[in-house]
Amino acid sequence: MKRITALTLLLLWTSVISAAQSAEKPSEPSLRGTSFLQGIKSAIEAHLGRPYVWGSSGMKSFDCSGFIWRLMYENGVLLKRTTARKFYMMLPPVSKDEQWSFGTLVFFDNLKHVGIIDTPDAFYHAQVSIGTNRSPMNSFWKRKIYGFRQLPRP
Repeated sequence: MKRITALTLLLLWTSVISAAQSAEKPSEPSLRGTSFLQGIKSAIEAHLGRPYVWGSSGMKSFDCSGFIWRLMYENGVLLKRTTARKFYMMLPPVSKDEQWSFGTLVFFDNLKHVGIIDTPDAFYHAQVSIGTNRSPMNSFWKRKIYGFRQLPRP
């Protein structure tokens, strides 16, 4: 009986140690980032075509910073709802290599507007006249760029 109890305790202890060691190992960063960005893309697609309403953060309407806040919130990034200017001040900068990568936040017009890069040629945002949409990164928008910031990860 003592052998069975000792063997059971040993097996239980081994499984606890094994689980603890696997929990300590960080997950593959590229997979974690890819999954997060896939979630961001899905959230964007779910909210495209919604009207612009100043001060709104969804579900039926958005302003620019409310749209970005909603994308983060739905993907586990819990930040206080705030303005484009405050997002810029609190989020980390991106390297020049990552500025035009999907998921990078792009700020315009002296920090009065924010969007999220799709490709070097387009970005998503909540636009006053159109609502949430994908706009071309044309000369109109490029000359208004103030800077870029990283999307925080959960």
